[in-house]
Amino acid sequence: MNQTEGYIYNKGMSPQTRTVVSTKNKVFAKPSGSPQMLQIGVVASFEPSDSRAVEAIRGIGYGDQIAELIPNASEPITISVTRSALYLSLLMQTFGYAAGVDGLVRALKHHRWPFDIKQEVVFSEIATNNIGGAKGKIATSSEDASLKALITFYEACWMTSYSWSFASETSLVQENCEISCSDITDGQSNYTQFANHITTGNSPYQSEGGSKRFEQV
Repeated sequence: MNQTEGYIYNKGMSPQTRTVVSTKNKVFAKPSGSPQMLQIGVVASFEPSDSRAVEAIRGIGYGDQIAELIPNASEPITISVTRSALYLSLLMQTFGYAAGVDGLVRALKHHRWPFDIKQEVVFSEIATNNIGGAKGKIATSSEDASLKALITFYEACWMTSYSWSFASETSLVQENCEISCSDITDGQSNYTQFANHITTGNSPYQSEGGSKRFEQV
């Protein structure tokens, strides 16, 4: 069944601002029974989070002084999603599982395969016209070829928690889930291990500034 038809999926106007607005944040996934990514509707919140621990290196005899901070391996990127529950399109269905009216899936233990998510932050007309000579690979928006967008792919994702609640005080039912992602990319660049040609910023050897602690002597 097509889960993106009907008035509930109608699209309205978005303001033209220099500041990022939530109405221009589009989230895509392959819903149950679809081989292609479609935009997920009625999403109340979409919150990616990234973290990693940083270890302090000190030396005895040098007082309470940090010599260097060493980043440890990063934790899996997590995403919190809250979405209004629809009779014919529940949250698990939007991420490709045969749940709800599509099949038997009712719990996390029924998930056998991971899924991908695409996030598309569409630039306003103001930002598109002022983008100038941006160095990054900025994609064309899927909604309007005249607009640019910042694309992020979250690959091989698994749900780590799922909940929904029914309360007597309100009629609205929302579904909540936490997602862990295996990797994150822009969908275009070639991320080769130890590739010196990749410019990531803050290198004191490429006239990018960076920390004075690593300046050439």
